[in-house]
Amino acid sequence: MRLFLSSYRFGAHEDRFTALAGPPGPVAVIPNACDAWPAAWQGAITSDLKPLRDRGFRPEIVDLRDFTGRAGELERTLARFPLLWVRGGNTFVLRARFACSGADVVVPRLLAADALAYAGYSAGACLLTPDLHGIEAADDPAEVLPACGIEPRWDGLGLVDHRIVPHVRSPGTDPDGSCDGIAARYRAEGIAHWALTDDDAVIVDGDRVEVLTGPR
Repeated sequence: MRLFLSSYRFGAHEDRFTALAGPPGPVAVIPNACDAWPAAWQGAITSDLKPLRDRGFRPEIVDLRDFTGRAGELERTLARFPLLWVRGGNTFVLRARFACSGADVVVPRLLAADALAYAGYSAGACLLTPDLHGIEAADDPAEVLPACGIEPRWDGLGLVDHRIVPHVRSPGTDPDGSCDGIAARYRAEGIAHWALTDDDAVIVDGDRVEVLTGPR
């Protein structure tokens, strides 16, 4: 299993992202964390496609809404890509889209077979954790029902054993400091977590887990 989990895109570790992902090629971009924000959806996606293209990747959008109840077709589609890029947004909306499309089964299966690598930032990173409780301080679970038609899920995919708090000490992406508050709550409750600034990342490569920090 190969995972690159960050607070914001490549963080300060683009070289490590490239080493894990392999040579630039096709990449499946999952944008569904933004589904509750239709006015901003296209702009948010475009903002991710450009940096990938600038680095030689060939991104293609894989919209999980097109695969609701069609997990087999989704698996065949994702299996064509060596890399999956899951962007930020609302973690609960993203979790719901994974449930409705069967991606919450398909993606772990492909990762276990090392059929692709996974790069996710912010919501795309939080999704892989064991539990989403606490994230509601930054992401609104009430957006799930109108956007996805189901109630929010509070379980993550459990592919890493720590919770992830993105945007810690990162006023550019978390101006009100809500993520700092989440990290403080986890510390107080003794919950294992990684508190990531926008420079930081976590790499999982097989059995090896490495937390990469940026300038402090």
